[in-house]
Amino acid sequence: MDIEEGTPPQRLRALPSRLTNQAALAANRIVDQALAEAGVRRYHYALLAASEEYGPASQAALGRRTGIDRSDMVATVNDLAERRLVERAPDPEDRRRNTVSITAAGRQELTRLDRLLAAAQDAFLAPLGQADRRTLTDLLTRLVDHHRGEQG
Repeated sequence: MDIEEGTPPQRLRALPSRLTNQAALAANRIVDQALAEAGVRRYHYALLAASEEYGPASQAALGRRTGIDRSDMVATVNDLAERRLVERAPDPEDRRRNTVSITAAGRQELTRLDRLLAAAQDAFLAPLGQADRRTLTDLLTRLVDHHRGEQG
């Protein structure tokens, strides 16, 4: 029985949870590399995307929308504000709190990052045709939506 030494047991290769994890590791590596080459991290992209889609919001609201922890949110907003990609302003409803909004430069950067991430998605999904890509995305969306309420 000639089996390649690095080949996992069939039981492991048949587990959807393990396969999903293995695919996620590859996807994360590809995406992280693309973002690093652009000088940003995932949190930067997530915050810019949320700010562009939802408009001005508090850091707490942005954290809930993106899954970015409070301590990481402060550093991410600081990074993006230093680059003039977002700006802080006093919340008109509560002066003790600031709102964060995307700037014109932030929108341009988001467009550039969208192109980089589209190329990263293409690299990750290279073995799949368009129909399979849509099916995979639909199935993953259903799984994520189903398990969303189970997060600690």
